[in-house]
Amino acid sequence: MKSSHEGQAHSETARLALRSEFLPLCRPTLGEEEIQEVVDTLRSGWLTTGPKVERFEKRFQDYLGDLECVAVSSATAGLHLALLAAGIGPGDEVITTSMTFAATGNVIALCGARPVLVDCDSETLNIDVEVLESRITRKTRAIIPVHFAGQPCAMDELKEIARRHHLIIIEDAAHALGTEYRGQKIGTVGDIAVFSFHPIKSITTGEGGMVVTKNGEWAERLRLLKFHGMGTSAWQRLSGGKASVYAVVLPGFKYIMMDLQAAIGIHQMDRLEGFLVRRAALAEIYTRLLKEVQGVKPLGRVPYPHRHAWHLYVIQLELEQLDIDREAVLELLKARNIGCGVHYPALHLQPYYRDQWGYRPGDVPQAERLSDRLLSLPLFPGMIEGDVEYVVEAMKEIVEQHRR
Repeated sequence: MKSSHEGQAHSETARLALRSEFLPLCRPTLGEEEIQEVVDTLRSGWLTTGPKVERFEKRFQDYLGDLECVAVSSATAGLHLALLAAGIGPGDEVITTSMTFAATGNVIALCGARPVLVDCDSETLNIDVEVLESRITRKTRAIIPVHFAGQPCAMDELKEIARRHHLIIIEDAAHALGTEYRGQKIGTVGDIAVFSFHPIKSITTGEGGMVVTKNGEWAERLRLLKFHGMGTSAWQRLSGGKASVYAVVLPGFKYIMMDLQAAIGIHQMDRLEGFLVRRAALAEIYTRLLKEVQGVKPLGRVPYPHRHAWHLYVIQLELEQLDIDREAVLELLKARNIGCGVHYPALHLQPYYRDQWGYRPGDVPQAERLSDRLLSLPLFPGMIEGDVEYVVEAMKEIVEQHRR
């Protein structure tokens, strides 16, 4: 049985000629180099953490500069380890934004700390710095800014707040590989940062993440925690580099990246600059064409010097001008063979955060208002200009047919 939205999507007359192939929200760009590196890994007989993870970490370090780089199984794992490495635990509070993926808040709770969810800027969706400072208490230990969609947060202001209150800045840089803030690459600005290599991100390893920091003690703790608290990896022991008997220094996790994943990432790093340039070009076309579409508002840009990584192209639907809601718009786009996403439902309204931490409607007003009207349009390097034009024409047709 079809929902009312689906029925509306299929009964509505479209003027736009329907494209023959579905346009997904994202699609990774992989070349023959990645394929051959994976094949080489399979043939080597060493599939788990080993020499290719080391190569990938070194390649990442070459890109960011003199930082410790620790590859992990996901950015979620990386955020969890970053908090633990920084000593966050029961009784602590960590401030982050409600406009983020569940992982950002979940890992705070998993450390036994309280996630303090604050509001976002209504234009950029980055964390609202003024609201953030008002939520600092004597229990606050850290801030996790999220560089939303690939646009950097106001790091100078955040660093000054952190300095005054003796706080740690753990950057959720899942959206932000390639992002720059005032000429500095994200990952080099805060105390510790975590990147994601999920297939939707700037580069991919299938799944995976990277934690980067200037703090050598934290880096050593990260390496212990990611592999059962052992001082040596299986590769180090079995390849003859270390003693074959291991020692468990502290209780850890199994949050390791495999060589199979790193084999992809090594060559994805070589493509990163091209990916960033292509994403920016596609985003510029979206922005130019959407100026002609009433009822649709792209996100605003931050006022300070920056490089946007364009992980996502997010729009706000001006629902006051439409007679349908965001879910109906999603179905109408799907009927036109366009895949879109929602980034994000406000985290403070999720059942766990209401039940466990007492958040209520109205606590985080901007994130709450935006939560029902945000829409992420397809954006990935393999798209062509005609794909963007088709999406914008589809949006224009939908809003014209459903204007109040």
